[in-house]
Amino acid sequence: MSEASVTSFTSHSADATARIAESLGALLSTGDVILLSGPVGAGKSHFARALIQSRLAALGRSEDVPSPTFTIVQSYDLGHVELWHADLYRLSGPSECDELGLPEAFETAICLVEWPDRLGDLCPPGALHLTLEPQGDTRHLHFATDSAAWRHRLARVEAG
Repeated sequence: MSEASVTSFTSHSADATARIAESLGALLSTGDVILLSGPVGAGKSHFARALIQSRLAALGRSEDVPSPTFTIVQSYDLGHVELWHADLYRLSGPSECDELGLPEAFETAICLVEWPDRLGDLCPPGALHLTLEPQGDTRHLHFATDSAAWRHRLARVEAG
């Protein structure tokens, strides 16, 4: 990523983190990819789950949104677009990501990818990078991008 800008938020509760996810989720469309990084327990799955549940709720649907730790990928039909939630923790490298169909999904779906370091050179260039840093109940969310479109959307999230 060249000349990335970073937008940071501080969340003092799980509910506040969920509100950030919901705000960003409302702005996503086909081809958007968010890469979620951070240590185990940082809140990657919580962020993804809140985002997914808010998109489903907007369609009048309530579904269980499990972590894809064991299934690797969970997909959700949002009507006009699919949303893929992938947890690559158990994968050994890019070839396994390719077998899952992730490169195609990056272009045709909305994708949330935990443990994106497993993507290697399959990492889409226009992705939004989110790093979650936990400090007790507080989470620091750092969004990095070199895209003006992502910066504009993050400004909308920040404005509330």
